[in-house]
Amino acid sequence: MNCIIIDDETTARVVINQLCSNIAMLNVVEEFPNAIKAIKYLNQNNAVDLIFLDIHMPEFTGFDFIQTLKNPPKIILTTSDTNFAIEAFEYDCIVDYLVKPITQARFEKAIQKIKNTPITKQQTESTTDKTETTSEKELYINIDRRLIKIDIASIYLIEAKGDYINVKTEHKNYTVHSTLKKIEEKLPETLFLKVHRSYIINIKKIIDIEDNSVLIKKDVVPVSRSNRPELMKRLNLL
Repeated sequence: MNCIIIDDETTARVVINQLCSNIAMLNVVEEFPNAIKAIKYLNQNNAVDLIFLDIHMPEFTGFDFIQTLKNPPKIILTTSDTNFAIEAFEYDCIVDYLVKPITQARFEKAIQKIKNTPITKQQTESTTDKTETTSEKELYINIDRRLIKIDIASIYLIEAKGDYINVKTEHKNYTVHSTLKKIEEKLPETLFLKVHRSYIINIKKIIDIEDNSVLIKKDVVPVSRSNRPELMKRLNLL
């Protein structure tokens, strides 16, 4: 069984690796100090059967990481915090919840659960099917009693400002009396993502991502923590 370890503490990774080495069926193929590096690895490697995952990591928690996975393998959480046990078992992919320091006996019990309980990978209904089949490529906005046609693909950013939204395109910006929610319903989910309560971005137009913000054209757009996992899931990470 191929395993990876994700934990920001070096000592914790060494301990889990040692625990794995005492069980013949476990083969640790990689270790990662953060979830971002693990996501990049999983995008290129499908042969991972089990993840040992820390909950508390800088900027990107274990739960944030799980939400980026379309079809997660089996996961054993490893943490010093006992407060998330109930939340953890809301995820079908989580097999066990190990509290540090982890003993060999408790570790073996978790592995036994994997042997005895087949886990069905989470299947989420694809939200892209309906958007990929639509033939609508234009959006009409009402400005000064005129209907103006906009090429949807040219939109790179939409910002909410009170009772208005600012639609920024490759050629021109438009201020429209509308809400972010209303225009979000008109946009294809394959291209657009709400990354903040006040911003929708065209993910194809992203130039750079740093910490909790993205750069689109010359606009630096904040990304809320709750929307960050979905953004990372959408990116084609190398």
